[in-house]
Amino acid sequence: MFKRGFIITIFTLGIICFLSKQPSQSWGFYGHKRINRMAVFTLPPEMVTFYKKHIEFITNHAVDPDKRRYSVEGEAPRHYIDIDHYGQHAFDSVPKFWKQAIAKYSEDTLMAYGIVPWQIEKHYYKLLNAFKEENLDKILNYSADLGHYIADAHVPLHTTENYNGQLTGQRGIHGFWESRIPELKAEDYDYFVGRAQYIDSPIKTAWKVVYDSHMAVDSVLKFEAALNKAFPEDQKYAFENRGNVMMKVYSVDYTNQYDLMIKGQVERRMRESISMVGSLWYTAWVNAGKPDLQKLGTTTINDSLKVAMQKEEELYLQQKTKNTKGHDE
Repeated sequence: MFKRGFIITIFTLGIICFLSKQPSQSWGFYGHKRINRMAVFTLPPEMVTFYKKHIEFITNHAVDPDKRRYSVEGEAPRHYIDIDHYGQHAFDSVPKFWKQAIAKYSEDTLMAYGIVPWQIEKHYYKLLNAFKEENLDKILNYSADLGHYIADAHVPLHTTENYNGQLTGQRGIHGFWESRIPELKAEDYDYFVGRAQYIDSPIKTAWKVVYDSHMAVDSVLKFEAALNKAFPEDQKYAFENRGNVMMKVYSVDYTNQYDLMIKGQVERRMRESISMVGSLWYTAWVNAGKPDLQKLGTTTINDSLKVAMQKEEELYLQQKTKNTKGHDE
């Protein structure tokens, strides 16, 4: 009897440890879906009817880029940039435009340390061209993906080599900041951020987001380190049921205290994500000549897009990893 109980206990703990080390998805699936969904309500009347009709697609497919990390080579670097790799004055030394950056550092180097600001610009132009073509599938697909990359750029830990606190003895802070806090707090957030605004330079705006995110890295790490030092060790974590599995998570008290210390930083970055997502959707539409989206009202999503997305989902569920190096813990 003792032996059987001992084996069950070890097996359960093994599952807990295994799950706690799984790759954390940026913002968590909940956060990405909420950001895309609320961005729809920032749009002007000429766009909002169309986007509201397809809001479930925009919402549900907000997480596709994270899922593609398991099936598409080169996807992982699109979600972050380790700007501190380039030195103390990186924002002055790293060229803001892709071709100039390649010429200075090589594409291999850029891919090794992340390309999120350039990915935002690339997807912005894909969406702009989709509007010009009046292609429903591409508009929806690129809108959802663009929202994901914009949201990722708003996460401070997506801008540093110490992305999971692994260099400062704070391993796990990545999922703590962008998944655990929204999981507990996001239902009370204020998501109404006003109207989408025209953005003159998507690439400069993307870099401004990365800069603002990186300026918050010190506070993200410093306050968690201080709280960890002061908080009772036996109360930092708790165990919660997730499906049929008991998981080790940061406790509610620890999470609430940290959120107070960083003064609602997660909510602010989520709100700013919503605003920028809606604004870049709007900017792409304006620069495409403001096509009449009502003409697409009777159009349905092409079967080929459905098949492609189903294949992506199957690969994700099978965890067929080709290249997930980078910001994966």
